[in-house]
Amino acid sequence: NSRTIYLLSQLEKINLDSVLGESDSARYVTSKILHLVQSQEKTRKEMTSKSSTGIEIILSTLEVKSLIFFYGFIAVLHFVIMKCGGRRASVLVTKGGTQILLQLLLTASKDSPPNEELMVLLHTLLAKIGPKDKKIGMKARINGVLNISLNLVKHNLQNHRLVLPCLQVLRVYSTNSVNAVSLGKNGVVELMFKIIGPFSKRNTSLMKVALDTLAALLKSKTNARRAVDRGYVQVLITIYVDWHRHDSRHRYMLIRKGVLQCIKSVTNIKLGRKAFIDANGMKILYNTSQECLAVRTLDPLVNTSSLIMRKCFPKNRLPLPTIKSAFHFQLPVIPASGPVAQLYNLPPDVDDVVDESDDNDDAETESEIETEIDDDKDQHFKNDDIETDINKLKPRQELRRPIEELKMYEQFFPELSENFQEWDLVSKEPKPFVPDANLSGPIVVPTASEE
Repeated sequence: NSRTIYLLSQLEKINLDSVLGESDSARYVTSKILHLVQSQEKTRKEMTSKSSTGIEIILSTLEVKSLIFFYGFIAVLHFVIMKCGGRRASVLVTKGGTQILLQLLLTASKDSPPNEELMVLLHTLLAKIGPKDKKIGMKARINGVLNISLNLVKHNLQNHRLVLPCLQVLRVYSTNSVNAVSLGKNGVVELMFKIIGPFSKRNTSLMKVALDTLAALLKSKTNARRAVDRGYVQVLITIYVDWHRHDSRHRYMLIRKGVLQCIKSVTNIKLGRKAFIDANGMKILYNTSQECLAVRTLDPLVNTSSLIMRKCFPKNRLPLPTIKSAFHFQLPVIPASGPVAQLYNLPPDVDDVVDESDDNDDAETESEIETEIDDDKDQHFKNDDIETDINKLKPRQELRRPIEELKMYEQFFPELSENFQEWDLVSKEPKPFVPDANLSGPIVVPTASEE
């Protein structure tokens, strides 16, 4: 489209000029580009094609121009991305759009009060391209924009048009564990429980996004403990029962599943499982699952409920006197220390059925301080369960026959005794064949006997 190419070239020329009179021209070009994008699908595809520089020109304009130009260009990006789908969102990410949009969000938030229309567009764009950018959580934290979306939700709880895209962005931020802890300290968990509530046919999309955000936040053990301390486990179970009773036509299965996902996240810690049992959660989920069995579309609810109940069910000992087998086989080498040695050294009357291997696991994780180390923490991770000492991995075994008796086999394994450094293995010149005196005569097998 020659018209689009001409307008983009004009916009690129305006970017290079710093004349004050160019503001009107920039507005005119922006309005024309927005009109073409809104009216012609061919223009939208051309803007986001691999060979086109349209996205780069718009992003560079957003970097160099003042705040008064933001709305027009962001409207162009918003329309292109929302109409053209996820593949176009990936184009915006590869061009560095995430960083620029976060900077624009930081700049726009400094206005008092912030421009609502601009905030809606920015958050909608970030929510759309966020899943395509694996580093968006880290970028948001570095740019200092985590609390912007949170504060907008706090002060505009009744403005659902603004709250919905803000919650979508918070859901993207919360996939990063460090961000989840930081947002939890600023009261995001308590805020989510102000949005979610009992059965209502109004604002179900907002309810669904809030539940997804809360489930992501509760994966952090710090946030899960905060939810348990405030009695939110009982609240989640009550909300689930209310939606289960009123949703007789099963139209809001995703919301019911979202509540179960929150319960599943909070029961990852020992305190959460205890609070779940104390709130009679086992009986409630069992009864509701029984009622859902007849409806095939509710299988996800049954599966999630089963996972929660299996995780929270109290542990019982095996109905066995010992975990040792009735048949005993002597190991060739019994290590001097370790779990195997402890098992072999136990007296016969000691009860070894009770497995306390994971009893301290929750205590350790709950007392663990979640430090604000980002994705690089995996590079410094060290697993203490992996043995690195070669000598311990290969225990020495005593030979059943002395070494002198094995020397008769030495000629079959020259690699064990031959000094290969004296051999000329690099030379490519052929060597004349010289028969070896040791090779003459019959082949004698040491284990064979003469008749």
